[in-house]
Amino acid sequence: MEQDKQVLLVFIQADSGVDGTSLLDSASSGFSFFNSLKDSVLSNVIRRAQFAIPPLALMILSSQRVSGVSQTICDLRFEKVPLDRHWDMVGISVQTGAVKPAFELARALRSKGIKVVLGGPYVSIFPDQCRDHADVLVIGEADDIWKEVQKDLLSDCLKSEYRVGSFPDLSCDRVVDKHALDIKSYFTTNVVQTTRGCPYSCDFCNVHVMNGHKLRHRSIPAVLREVEGFLKQDKRIFFFLDDTINADESYAEKLFSELVPFGISWVGQATTALGEKPKLLEAFSRSGCGALLVGIESLDDGSNHAHQKFHNPSNRQVECIKNIRKAGICVYGSFIYGLDEDTLELPGRLEAFIEETGIDVPGINLLRPIPGTGVFDRLAAEGRLLHSRDDHDAFRFSWGQEMLYKPQRISLQEFIPSYTALTGRVFTVQNALKRAMRAPRLRSAVLMFNLLYVHMYGLSRKDLQRQLRELA
Repeated sequence: MEQDKQVLLVFIQADSGVDGTSLLDSASSGFSFFNSLKDSVLSNVIRRAQFAIPPLALMILSSQRVSGVSQTICDLRFEKVPLDRHWDMVGISVQTGAVKPAFELARALRSKGIKVVLGGPYVSIFPDQCRDHADVLVIGEADDIWKEVQKDLLSDCLKSEYRVGSFPDLSCDRVVDKHALDIKSYFTTNVVQTTRGCPYSCDFCNVHVMNGHKLRHRSIPAVLREVEGFLKQDKRIFFFLDDTINADESYAEKLFSELVPFGISWVGQATTALGEKPKLLEAFSRSGCGALLVGIESLDDGSNHAHQKFHNPSNRQVECIKNIRKAGICVYGSFIYGLDEDTLELPGRLEAFIEETGIDVPGINLLRPIPGTGVFDRLAAEGRLLHSRDDHDAFRFSWGQEMLYKPQRISLQEFIPSYTALTGRVFTVQNALKRAMRAPRLRSAVLMFNLLYVHMYGLSRKDLQRQLRELA
């Protein structure tokens, strides 16, 4: 009996968020047993605090089954590539921000005679930079094309490129399952996407670049069946991975009203406009919404407008956030300091805003000019990038350990001390305990996130201060 073709799907996390500690600072740290032990402990804390969830894109691909092909997911956050097994083909999802390690892995695999397929966000936006590093490129959302790749593998006629001609119709029922996952490796495996695309055009974001401006919907019955099926394997919290879960209000209200009987707890991402929609907010709360990440960015309308963000007027933010929290939903408020109209008076306003609204987990980010976005191209044209625009690896999604550009209204020599002083005041153990005590729910998670940020922003400050000395 002929054995199935063995396909490994590899996920390499971008160097962002809470995935790792300081990169620049590590260059000056000597290796020791204690450093190694500390890194090991922090790795476990970080994994729990970041609510490690499986890569949905690879779940979708592994669910596209072809007779004669067996697929396995390898998540490099938790495991090494299993080279002790035979693989006929390895697919690597290339995140913008993890290009270098993806290419290095591809080179190592190809040297062993293993066929390598590269896909994912970076490949879809920059295919020409990827051709020399793979046997096969998959360009675009691969929902409808992955079966073709597998069939070509079976018949030994793989093409060098598979390009998706149009965005997949999400209303077509595609079953997503967990057979290729190690369920125990994750905080939860209940990850669901109900829509794709974004109606907004923020120039620092690449979602609308990759997935288009038109919002595409899965059918509500399909989502309900998926939730019901997932619960049979994993009764933990659900993550709805839509970039803006309330973008289509009527769809969201109907979906979450129908999810009420399932008795789940869930988290997701939304705009603060949810706080002005009482019926929708009630549906979110009744269906088990425990926390929402909301992108506030600047408190200055001029800064948001300079970056093509118009949908969250500053004069309505306080009331909206208070209403969301009154509904029993925690708020992770994401800010960007250093947008084009920001000035040195913003940190004081931001601190007061966090206190007034009671935001449960604040995130104060530096602007990350991502290759492929409007802001990257504009800053390059204005001569404000601090690295060559062709060195994409330099613009990885780092935690905030270095400045990658020159702010418009604040010099770097003023901006860096302003930013580090701000994070030093906002992220303290005392504030972490206070936020956890007053959180409407999920208090242990709120505490863990805030304590982790005390540590991570501390590393960020060390790196930024080193960069400031180098600039001087």
